[in-house]
Amino acid sequence: MQREIHSLALPILCPADLLSNSSYTDILICGIDEAGRGPLAGPVSAAAVILPYNFPLDLLNDSKKIIAHRREEIKNEIIKSSLAWGIGWADASEIDEINILKASLLAMKRAYIALENNFNEVVASRKINAIIDGLYTPDIDIPCSPLVKADSKVPAVMAASIMAKTARDRIMDYYAIFFPNYSFTKHKGYPTKAHREEIMLYGSSPIHRKSFSVKKT
Repeated sequence: MQREIHSLALPILCPADLLSNSSYTDILICGIDEAGRGPLAGPVSAAAVILPYNFPLDLLNDSKKIIAHRREEIKNEIIKSSLAWGIGWADASEIDEINILKASLLAMKRAYIALENNFNEVVASRKINAIIDGLYTPDIDIPCSPLVKADSKVPAVMAASIMAKTARDRIMDYYAIFFPNYSFTKHKGYPTKAHREEIMLYGSSPIHRKSFSVKKT
């Protein structure tokens, strides 16, 4: 059985100059991050991104620190200029079945597989090491290093953070069409006061996470 969670005591990538891709190394850095661990509804998303060494780093930051329309603009630049990228998902039923941590890592694994499948020439031509935001790493076939707050330290992870967040926001806007009783376009499924009140009034929708408590703790 494959392990779904890996925790590394020491990062594989120690030198500071390996935190971003450069023109003088054969190793490409793949940043991986997730979005949507905390909501009461909807999937958790993840993105894997490999940036070129000359990507304009001043565009990047932790996605939570960037306003929505600006995130979309940066997302478009990442898609246009990145060497490779992929998006992965784990839906509400999977979150309920295996828990949110394992589901987040599963979404990360799927994001990297999507990157491999869509950009095979890039993956096949260079060595790739991944930096993962957080304490754990997904079960993928390249060296991985967990790094807390990597989404504010490592350019490729910042880019992955933006890609994961914008992808999830778009799908929650889509779900709002089918579940109009819930203001998904506003709160994106997060446990706001308005969202809790909607659940109390209308009950749970098919995309709500049954294992998450509606009551504020």
